[in-house]
Amino acid sequence: MSEAIATEFSGQRHPGPALGPLAVVFTVVFILGLLPVTAVGGMPYFPGPWESAHTIDTFFRLRPGAALLCAFLQFGAAIPLGLFTATITSRLRFLGVKAAGAHIALFGGLAASAAIASSSLVLWAIAQPGISSDTTLTAGLYYVMYALGGPGYSVPLGLLIAGVSVTCWFYKLLPRWICIFGLVLAVCGELSWLNLEFPKALFLIPLTRFPGFIWMIAVGFALPARTRTRSVEVQ
Repeated sequence: MSEAIATEFSGQRHPGPALGPLAVVFTVVFILGLLPVTAVGGMPYFPGPWESAHTIDTFFRLRPGAALLCAFLQFGAAIPLGLFTATITSRLRFLGVKAAGAHIALFGGLAASAAIASSSLVLWAIAQPGISSDTTLTAGLYYVMYALGGPGYSVPLGLLIAGVSVTCWFYKLLPRWICIFGLVLAVCGELSWLNLEFPKALFLIPLTRFPGFIWMIAVGFALPARTRTRSVEVQ
């Protein structure tokens, strides 16, 4: 009796960038952008959204160089994320996907990329000379930056992850564990929207962001780059 169906992906190769390296570059540049504003780069470290306006303003007065370097690298990270999104949705269609999931992933990934870019540009503006002399202005821009780079990033990232994971589950394009892992992350990403109303839901943002790097790298190297040629019964 047949126990499983093994599919060979040895047909035409997708004409596009390699997904795995794009995911790795995005992850490395994003994390490098965080290092200057953490305790690794010096004190004080980047303030959280629960901090007072005075604490937020103090950070930008004392460490504008670290904020500028963070903004520079974070803006750069938006590019490989956008390329990853465009490439993976193109590859899904190349592999025969006709479901809406590919388009949902495209929307989510491009929105997440735009959110990172916008957040980093606001951070760049806060770090300019003279801005931190106005505590109210600094705090206001900080919260705009946080909204864009926090739930503004994690919610659409969840759509990217969901679109790819659900589609690959039904089309059997990825190992099941990657799809399940992606669905869990997608739920966390969508629920991070609650942080805008409930500050204690903040934990959902890093819970989406950092495991999301692992998911992207896994998908990048596991998703077939060639079309199916045949299915073989495994006894």
